[in-house]
Amino acid sequence: MARGDKTLTLTMAQALVRYLVAQRIEIDGREHPLFPAVFAIFGHGNVTCLGEALYEVRDRLPTWRGQNEQSMALAAVAYAKARLRRQVCIATSSAGPGATNMVTAAALAHANRLPLLILAGDTFTSRLPDPVLQQVEQFHNPSVSVNDAFRAVTRYWDRIAAPEQLLQSLPQVVETLLDPADCGPAFLGLPQDTQARACDYPAEFFEPRLHRIRRPRPDSKDLAEAAAAVTAARKPLIVAGGGLHYSGAAAELAAFAEGRGVPVVETLAGRALLPHDHPLNAGPIGPTGSHSANALAREADLVLALGTRLQDFVTASWTAFQNPEMRLVAINAARFDAAKHRALAVVGDAKAALGELDPLLGDWSAPPDWTGRARDLYRSWNAALEERTAPTNSLPSYAQVIGAANRASGREDRVLTAAGGMPAELNTNWKAKGIASVDIEFGYSCMGYEVAGGWGAAMARDDAGAPGETFVLVGDGSYLIMNSDIYSSVLAGHKMIVIVCDNQGFAVINKLQNNSGNESFNNLLEDCRIEKFVNVDFAGHARAMGAEAESVSSVAELEAALERARAASGTYVIAVKVDKDIWTEGDAWWEVGIPEVSARESVLAAGRQWDEGRRHQRRGI
Repeated sequence: MARGDKTLTLTMAQALVRYLVAQRIEIDGREHPLFPAVFAIFGHGNVTCLGEALYEVRDRLPTWRGQNEQSMALAAVAYAKARLRRQVCIATSSAGPGATNMVTAAALAHANRLPLLILAGDTFTSRLPDPVLQQVEQFHNPSVSVNDAFRAVTRYWDRIAAPEQLLQSLPQVVETLLDPADCGPAFLGLPQDTQARACDYPAEFFEPRLHRIRRPRPDSKDLAEAAAAVTAARKPLIVAGGGLHYSGAAAELAAFAEGRGVPVVETLAGRALLPHDHPLNAGPIGPTGSHSANALAREADLVLALGTRLQDFVTASWTAFQNPEMRLVAINAARFDAAKHRALAVVGDAKAALGELDPLLGDWSAPPDWTGRARDLYRSWNAALEERTAPTNSLPSYAQVIGAANRASGREDRVLTAAGGMPAELNTNWKAKGIASVDIEFGYSCMGYEVAGGWGAAMARDDAGAPGETFVLVGDGSYLIMNSDIYSSVLAGHKMIVIVCDNQGFAVINKLQNNSGNESFNNLLEDCRIEKFVNVDFAGHARAMGAEAESVSSVAELEAALERARAASGTYVIAVKVDKDIWTEGDAWWEVGIPEVSARESVLAAGRQWDEGRRHQRRGI
């Protein structure tokens, strides 16, 4: 029998799992499994067939049981981010509510350009048992199931209606997950009868395959145009985005900036591309960024945007760059991102593009007075940062909590946060010590990512054999939305240090409410319709899930608790009361909708203030 004639008789579910196990990835010259873990909650749509197949490979593809489908998929995303998109985790659920719980996680992965493979049970292709348990019937179209909801939030979507379809679909899934431009979540709907069906698959389909991340080179003419724009600049500024992390270009960024004297500002996703004390680091940019970065952005005549999708918290809703002569050069692996806002687009890998752009610049460098101005601004901003984060005897502010955690962290540690007031405070107050050590999920700003993401990031650290701690900073609002992966981390043995900042409500949205001229309403607990106020014992709650935990009320107590947390062997939760009214104020504008008609003069006044901000918006696509 010829090599291509050999077949294996497998169910669709068995074939799917066997193929995933066979995929390998090269990372720093070493071979690793492309799919290192499955996060699973089993039900009638995925336990009998997919569960049976996963059991057979449990030593090669570990299956971890989550507590909530959304949170386990968020953990999978955080794992991929911690591994810089080199490894991809799988999240699987039954049909119905288990599947739709993962739609939010898919949206987060899509917005952040992060890989995630979702496998969800589906209804029967035969339709003979319809309507089945958890099926939502569509009167006008029986081919539609709740899994069609994933179409809007995935890069690749397919429903495997016949076992043979795996032969075409699975290679496309892997290509999507690893593509530097189109990277994002992939979804496969798995009808229950199709999972069980046997098929004779070509044996070579399951042979090990070693993948490498492609590094697409930019067009030479685009590079030449970019070089001409850069060398004409007198006030150049680099905006460094998260794509540089995934390109592995942190060292190239530092070398380029040092060689050319160009100040670097970081996006939220690009935090920790340069250490805090790097001489060309000018701070994070945007409404949640630094005064130094925003001042430079307002003056810059050339913005070199590297690996960023130019989200509104980077561009200050496109008011950050106010020099009328400013030229935007965008280097990005994704055409969609490179071409935004009339940019001179250079489509290609950032590491490759920087390496090819640099020789085209000749002996050009930024004027020394511009580089010096950036250093002076950054020095001034750092003095304010030190003052904000210094401990006092009063009720701690967010900045002081972050300062304490920062002082307790080392170069090998990773800090993670997401929604609420914490991203802004962490972005502007965290002094990065190690490269790629900060995860601020602000692409989708998803409440609940924090604890779940901490579990995934801690797992990634342990799987890689890397030293260091995983710090999770979470507000009381996000904690109450999703906290069950404290239990997951305890069960699995993946340690994280969770700091819960309790200001008794959604305080940052209350701040926005007030800043827009509105009265406090339905955000802080004191302003909600409640019958009885209850102080949540966050430490007691965490202890009930098996973590070590304590409550503190001052920065000094927090610092002592962090020492105990570092010494602990497992997950440690520290609850700290924080001041709800003290915030680190930025100086960049951000657009929100303000009512044009209102009975409140304060709302109308806020509208006039926002109208003034809109005068500075850059017009573009």
